[in-house]
Amino acid sequence: MHFRFLSAQSSFALPLLLVTSLSGCSFDTPTKASSLDKSSSISTQQSPLSQLYIRGSFNGWGTKDKLSQTSKGILTTKVRLSYGVFEFKFATDSWSSEYVVQTDTDKTIDVLDNKHHYAVSNVKPTGKSFLMVTTPGQYQLTLNTNTQPFELSVEKTAYQYPADIAPHQGTTQSLHFETIDNNTQIATFSSKSIGELKEYVHETTAKLRDPVPSFSVYREDKSLPYLRSGNMAFDALFALSIDEMKLDSVDVIKTSNYNGGQSIACECFETGDKWNYVWTRDLAYSAHLSLALLDPQRVKNSLLFKLSPYRESVPKANKIAGTKTGLQIIQDTGSGGSWPISTDRVTWSFGAASLLNNLDDEQRKIFAKTTFEALTNTIEIDRQVAFDTRLGLYNGEQSFLDWREQTYASWIATDLSSMATSKALSTNVGHFHAITLAKSLAQELGHAAAAKRYQQWESALKTAINKQLWLPKQGLYSSLSAGHFDNTPLHKFDWLGQSLAITSGIADEAQAKQILSQYPHGKMGAPVIFPQQPSIGVYHNRAIWPFVTAYGLKAAKIGHNAKVANSAYQTLIRGAALNLSNMENLEWLSVQAMWLEKEQPSLSGPAINSKRQLWSVAAYLNMVIESLFGVETTSQGLTISPLMTSMMHKTYFLDQSEITLHNVTWLGKRISVKLILPKFDSAKRGTYQITGLSLNHQLLTTDIITKDQLSETKNVVEVTLGYPINSGGEILIVDAKTGPKDTASFAPPSPTFTLASNGDNNVIAIEPSKDDGAVRYHIYRNGQLVAENLSTLQWQEPRQPFQACYAVNAVFDDSKNSSHHSQVQCQNTGKFIPLSLTNVDGNKVPTSDTLLNWGAPQDKLIVNNINIMQAGDYALSWQYHNMQHQINTGITAGVKHMTIRDAQGKVVATGVIQMPHNEAEKAYSTPLITTLKTGSYQVQLSDFFNMSYLENNQSYTGSGGVNGPVNLVDLFGLAVMPVIQ
Repeated sequence: MHFRFLSAQSSFALPLLLVTSLSGCSFDTPTKASSLDKSSSISTQQSPLSQLYIRGSFNGWGTKDKLSQTSKGILTTKVRLSYGVFEFKFATDSWSSEYVVQTDTDKTIDVLDNKHHYAVSNVKPTGKSFLMVTTPGQYQLTLNTNTQPFELSVEKTAYQYPADIAPHQGTTQSLHFETIDNNTQIATFSSKSIGELKEYVHETTAKLRDPVPSFSVYREDKSLPYLRSGNMAFDALFALSIDEMKLDSVDVIKTSNYNGGQSIACECFETGDKWNYVWTRDLAYSAHLSLALLDPQRVKNSLLFKLSPYRESVPKANKIAGTKTGLQIIQDTGSGGSWPISTDRVTWSFGAASLLNNLDDEQRKIFAKTTFEALTNTIEIDRQVAFDTRLGLYNGEQSFLDWREQTYASWIATDLSSMATSKALSTNVGHFHAITLAKSLAQELGHAAAAKRYQQWESALKTAINKQLWLPKQGLYSSLSAGHFDNTPLHKFDWLGQSLAITSGIADEAQAKQILSQYPHGKMGAPVIFPQQPSIGVYHNRAIWPFVTAYGLKAAKIGHNAKVANSAYQTLIRGAALNLSNMENLEWLSVQAMWLEKEQPSLSGPAINSKRQLWSVAAYLNMVIESLFGVETTSQGLTISPLMTSMMHKTYFLDQSEITLHNVTWLGKRISVKLILPKFDSAKRGTYQITGLSLNHQLLTTDIITKDQLSETKNVVEVTLGYPINSGGEILIVDAKTGPKDTASFAPPSPTFTLASNGDNNVIAIEPSKDDGAVRYHIYRNGQLVAENLSTLQWQEPRQPFQACYAVNAVFDDSKNSSHHSQVQCQNTGKFIPLSLTNVDGNKVPTSDTLLNWGAPQDKLIVNNINIMQAGDYALSWQYHNMQHQINTGITAGVKHMTIRDAQGKVVATGVIQMPHNEAEKAYSTPLITTLKTGSYQVQLSDFFNMSYLENNQSYTGSGGVNGPVNLVDLFGLAVMPVIQ
């Protein structure tokens, strides 16, 4: 998705709380955010007051809520507000005029505090304004324009929303869920028959995230699967998810960032209620979880939409690997200008692999050829650009955890090059999966050399992941390493990466058992990261994402861990039942769609939360179809391997002898799957065993069913389940507390320090943080731990003979939760070679030691006379500026090719360097690290490409889109620094 956005940006810093979204999702929440922020320099030109609207995160920053004049100079509107905190402004439809509460800091207005009036004007404030709603309902906002500044008042109105009365018919059934404050929330269901199908009424007592009725009505579809489990509520929630899949099935998609905000024809899956576009990773994971089985044609359309060749108008650098057309997977807008700061576009392969298992022979052949071309181009290019040959891992931002400040160190927003060179578990597993699929397709299509090549890459990458990222003492994989000059695997963990490592086969059986028993869970489910980030609101941080939970369930099934599986089942069921929808995300301890920090509203969240989020919908469907009923499509056929636990049996099917999933369609064949249950025995706990399997009353000797075994009309698979034979593994529950401070669940802040020289010593002085609590410090030199458990703030050691690059992290004394590493500082900063007429050749000359807007496809730059006085390893980085777009979005990361030649003109090193969007006046690119002998060298910089060179970005509204590709930066000079590899 692509955010997905929000970054704390210096010129218009979004509070950690709210996404200011103008349009659909993805890493373009930010684009959403960025669309808004671009207009937030407040105009002094006033439009007629009758054209003002209240616009905010509660209404998508749209123009739904218009202010009307009730008397001279008095403008008013009534808005329905749900539980939460919402940024807002008064503005015209074109944003030509904006009026905001005057404040120098972020201001939160409690809507129930009717006694106060707030000054509003069109003078741009420093802070942002929020409405805090603890009691959902209708509120009247009145703007008195007879005063200067204007005066705002807010008042709750007595209003009964008519549709809040649920139209239940007949018998009802309720699910009760204990809340974090020891109360109970209830979801109530009723149904009526419509032929053999049913229509459900679904009501909740939970406070909903959006201002919608407290009930919904939906019905089953005769062309899609439905349940008959004997439990009305369970059947209804599956029908809800099928219905939401249909709502996400659209004929047109739309986002403000493409096609001028106009609709684009595409029989595709949109990403959710608030995200009306197709985003690569959201789609891929959704297809992999369940949608490729349920609607393969729409998945195919969507996957093809996320492939693109190069634009015909742009010359292709001959250094770029792959075919001439360059058909490849799109990396959506994102951090630092997208690819290759982020490289998880390869997750597309998850969706493609599942789709290939759900296409008939002719369609499969066609799609397999397209997939192989796109995959090989993507894999070969990413190998050039993002592969660290020394460590054997791929660089790039974490997959899906793409709102930098949420899961990285606080300093990363000003040093995205360090994020670009970090190694993420989830992204590397994505590369592993893509290579594995390419290998299989190469074998299938008769490309023996490619198959051998990818077999070697696959094996080597699996080895590297286990060597570099596995932390034996923790029994978990590190989610990510630090960036260049550090490279240490951090004690940071994420549930998606752990789960994918298990489901992909990277983790062996022993590792899988350790991961499942050691990954920290809350009492109501697994957070997507652990530990949580301090002083950061809820989104990826402090959150449960249902699609990640579904992958955790898949992993628990492989690892035979009933307790982890039970946690996942309950999380998914609870989330859908209480919110009337499969929400985008949930706060991790309360499992609420909105958690309000009343004392620190900016830490509330999730920052944005969409109903019927595609991968959440797919997650619920996967939970029922693949996990519970065991239906999974593979390259060998349809497999049947149910995951029924004693908890699920007792909670939902206690009085049932059988439950049935009807009407699954695979390759045109209709299938029903019936689970035959034993009588419940409270003494038998764990995962039920398969004791019998039959198809159309014929016993099966394997759990794989081929298309040829299926009847053309009706097929029934019967699975007889017996009692569990073991308890099924352990689960680690963290005794965590809500709120922003808890050493059991949070990490300390990333430390800052100064490095100084004191005679023959390097001296590190750590700057204490008021939020540290009781911590100890660890010091790393050149990626190796050299001092640990320091309680003092100063440490020194002798200066090192060649280079010493230091980083510091903090660890809580009690929980041992670890911070991110500090920014790296080096004792020897090397030398900086400014650009000047005396040392630069090329088609452009520097002005005042600066090359402005350098990097058109034809541009060349050569820096001469780089003298190396001592042989060793060196990092060469360009000092640059790139503000083609904000740091949280765009497609214009600077991506260039660098060549180093010795005095005889021999090429000694080549590589691709990246210059992400940056807010600072000057920043440094990712380094090219190589071994150099003493002597004189020449460095040449030339074009490579970025995502703006792709045809599908021709309609992008930002830089690099409709006005042509952009790969331009300002250059100031070249840094040459010794390093220890």
